[in-house]
Amino acid sequence: MTFSTSQKGFSFVGWLLVLALVAFATSTAFKLVPHYLDYMTMKKIIEAADNNQALDITTVNDFYGYVGKNMQVNNIRDIDLDKALKVTVENNAFKAHLNYEQREPWFQNIDLVMKFDKQLSVGKP
Repeated sequence: MTFSTSQKGFSFVGWLLVLALVAFATSTAFKLVPHYLDYMTMKKIIEAADNNQALDITTVNDFYGYVGKNMQVNNIRDIDLDKALKVTVENNAFKAHLNYEQREPWFQNIDLVMKFDKQLSVGKP
């Protein structure tokens, strides 16, 4: 039987390992989360084109202009709109294909790669 006097809890090395693991996870999260927030904002911008009837979006160029302006408003600068978004008109609706890749340096020569691929159908007013 062990007594409470012999139980000490985490050692100094144990606490250092826990601290290193928390720092590793936090560093990774700080690099990934902004890209996912930009992606979710891009999806909301595209979906909002369907909800706002006051907008006069009738052509593909109007759609690109609307998305580009909203990217500026939302401070999204890491995404090249011409490469990331392809818009076509099918069955009286805009078909938007958001497809891009983001790379974030992680440690030395290791990068975190995030691929985003979403197809959205937006009604044409």
